[in-house]
Amino acid sequence: MEVKEKLGAIEAVLFASGEPVELLRLSEACDMDAGAIPPLIRLLNERYDDCGSGICIKKFDSSYQMCTREQFAPQIRTALETKKSAPLSNAAMEALTIIAYNQPVSKGFVENVRGIDSSSVINNLIEKGLVEEAGRLDVPGKPLIYRTTPVFLRSFGLSSVSELPPLTGQTVADIPDNEED
Repeated sequence: MEVKEKLGAIEAVLFASGEPVELLRLSEACDMDAGAIPPLIRLLNERYDDCGSGICIKKFDSSYQMCTREQFAPQIRTALETKKSAPLSNAAMEALTIIAYNQPVSKGFVENVRGIDSSSVINNLIEKGLVEEAGRLDVPGKPLIYRTTPVFLRSFGLSSVSELPPLTGQTVADIPDNEED
């Protein structure tokens, strides 16, 4: 493997991990000798420095992690706060309501009720920390199921989902039969 490929492999593993990776795990994943990793990481950091990159690789004990540079913390904070504090769209509120009142539910359930693909809406709710994965349904395909989080409760001033206001409007049970008795 060329140096260029080795650098790319290390970079890809650290980027994809998002958390510290032990040196031995990194050497296994990249199929390299553990002793070769530190000089290659120094080389990557030199490249990041040379081009003024916003990222770097930090060493924590015997682990390495790809991180953003501290000097960009204010911009990162602003971007993340803006994204999290943006108001929910009508579609997001609709999906969140379906999940809150019926949890845990699958994406398919939400889509069936809404009548439209809800993947991006659910991903947005997960990003905002309002919804989380709650396991898988025990049916073929084992789809993920979702539930609300403590962030959801705090955001809506609730201490439990049992405090959700009752749903208004007709339910299936309220609709009279058209059959004559």
